[in-house]
This record gives sequence, C-alpha cells and structure tokens, in this order.
Amino acid sequence: MSGILAFKNIEDLIIEVRGQKVLIDRDVASIYEVKTRDINKAVKNNPDKFPNESYIFEITKDEKKRVVENFHHLLNLKFSPYLPKAFTEKGLYMLATILKSKRATIATISIIETFTKIRELSKNIKKLPSVKDKKEQQSLMQKSGEIIADILDDSLDTNESETTIELNLALLKFKHTVKKSGK
Repeated sequence: MSGILAFKNIEDLIIEVRGQKVLIDRDVASIYEVKTRDINKAVKNNPDKFPNESYIFEITKDEKKRVVENFHHLLNLKFSPYLPKAFTEKGLYMLATILKSKRATIATISIIETFTKIRELSKNIKKLPSVKDKKEQQSLMQKSGEIIADILDDSLDTNESETTIELNLALLKFKHTVKKSGK
C-alpha cells in the first residue's frame, strides 16, 4: 500500500478504555500487516520503551467483555483466551521506533494524524460553548468544519458539489458546508 492510510480506516478502530483513546493490539497488527504475536513480541523485547500504563496496558476481563459488547469489530476477541493489550498514542509512537518497515512508517504516520485530528476536533468542540465572542466562535466552527471535512475527504467523491455536515452536540448545533470543485 502506498501513501497514507485512510483516516476512516483508523478512526473506526480507536476505542476508549480507562478514559484513554487506544488501539487494541490485534488492530495495531492489522494496520501494520503483521500478526498480533509479532506486535506483542516487539513490546516484550523492548520493555524500556513502554515504561508504564500510559503507553500500553493489558485490559482486564471485565474491560474485555465491555469492549466486545460495545465495539463490533472486536467481537472475535470474545473467543480468545488472551487479554488484549491496549496501545495509547504514546505507546504507538514507541512501537514506531521498533518496527522499521515501509508499511510500519506509513501506518504510524496515519495513526499519528488520526489521533491529532481527533484531539484537535475534541478540543474545539469542548471550547465552543464557552466562547462568547462571535468571531472566535465562527473561527472555531470553521476550523472544526475543516477537520471534519478532512476526516471525510477520502470518502467524498465529488466534481462540483456542496456537502453539509451537521452535528447536534446537545448544547450546540454545528453546521458546516464544504464546497468542492472538480479536479
């Protein structure tokens, strides 16, 4: 595979466990196109790169049950006798220093970009309700709309079109229109 992996392909795999956004080891292996045991072996052989649970942690039986119930792509974990490991963003950065293939580089860049976009969008959305200045609100909405458009860009196949994205976030209704012209 050449180029950056589609944001959507990675974004769908990111889950929240213990209040942290993580990727489960089997999903990391899938992204890197290796076996899960290879990912876990790389971690085991480099313990100094993963000093604590803010990098990687093994999910508990209860967490595994909850993850299987709430995330359809992880259903086959139900039958695994192993407790999966969860990689945080920091853990994924460290994993990138171990795995040196071209695929690993492409995957790592895509993962980093995905986490960055999610973090920035989340920050903007949290900040919007507290901003009183209309110009600053408009600027934040514009930036958030651009991030959303960037997220969806791979799946928008357009010539000349207008796409409206509307999010209803309880206290805030967010509407952004993206206009694209043919290439």
